Amino acid sequence: MEKYIDIFNKLWEHSENEVVEFKKAETNFDIDELGKYFSALSNEANLREHEFAWIVFGVWDKKHQIIGTSFKDGEVALNRLKQDMSQHTTDNLIFRDIVPIEVEGKRVLLFQVPASPRNIVMHWKGVAYGRDGESLKPLNQAKQDAIRQQPPIPDWTAQLVPNATINDLDELAVATAKVMFKKVHSSSIPAEEIDAWTTEEFLANSMMMRDGQITRAAILLLGKPLSIQKIHPAVAQITWTWEDEEGIVQDYEHFSIPFILTVDKVLGKIRNKTMRELPGGTLFPDTMKQYDEYTIREALHNAIAHQDYTLQQRIVFVEGPSTLYYGNGGSFIPGTIENALEHKGPQFHYRNECLCRGMVNFNMIDTVGRGIKKIYTEQRNRFFPMPDYDIDNELVL
Repeated sequence: MEKYIDIFNKLWEHSENEVVEFKKAETNFDIDELGKYFSALSNEANLREHEFAWIVFGVWDKKHQIIGTSFKDGEVALNRLKQDMSQHTTDNLIFRDIVPIEVEGKRVLLFQVPASPRNIVMHWKGVAYGRDGESLKPLNQAKQDAIRQQPPIPDWTAQLVPNATINDLDELAVATAKVMFKKVHSSSIPAEEIDAWTTEEFLANSMMMRDGQITRAAILLLGKPLSIQKIHPAVAQITWTWEDEEGIVQDYEHFSIPFILTVDKVLGKIRNKTMRELPGGTLFPDTMKQYDEYTIREALHNAIAHQDYTLQQRIVFVEGPSTLYYGNGGSFIPGTIENALEHKGPQFHYRNECLCRGMVNFNMIDTVGRGIKKIYTEQRNRFFPMPDYDIDNELVL
């Protein structure tokens, strides 16, 4: 909560602009009007290359006063608001978060508005809105064209590594990748044909090599530990930490590439206790592991697949007495977990398309949008707690 109070204070130091909107909204606010502001600020954040914009309820900007708001008081009401509004926005995108805070003893609401995705204009009920100073109006054609004509963000993992060769790849990692590739493509490519490929042909067919050169994705998944120097300053490391009940670190280890082999090493560090449950009607218990291995695999592989490697951050994996915590760098592309769960089919785009394709070919992930949903399903079927997600983003003004 302290983080959001700091964000509010920084916002309150500035006047309204194209990506910040203050509203009194003491007791109520027209939902249709809120949707128009969502569209406008989302589009303007995109055009200004901000990750998100803000709407603040419970303040009077003209007199610079905190007046408080009772709008949609309670978590249930706020969640229902997001669900209802998502039905009228482009791709069902909605506020990344709505956070009530207390300022001068009064309730203030912070609405975090994600920038519209590149090349996509954000609409509310079929109409695109924008800002002209403090005014809200339909987004003019020039701004709509500017958004639609934006060049795609280059895929960092697809870039070629000019000074890398096959000798920079780990032989066991390549052999493991080939075994997995045959499993994934067993219905379309005979195993004998794959076995006859040269290493170069295999890497080309699995998207890890292009025009005779190694990609950064190949270094991440298949590279020898020393080959990480060839994609410097990117950080390709998973740090496992074991903490006790008081959060004191008892042990830790850093794991480097090749990630196709690293993940099993990380799995081997986890203290996965056997749990017992009496199903009823019998004195013979059912046994199960504390952590479902599919869930561990899915979360860790997704952290690798969707990390923003340009941020030079480690992937962190913290094991507590009854929890596993994963963390990686980069914004969450779907915006919210609700969007990821409600969205049907695969995401429209991925940050690391080349890396994701390689991981699909090596049986590490799928790209049909079922991973997070399946984690929830597995936990529910085992009568275990649902996962929590902490989507942390910095303030952008």
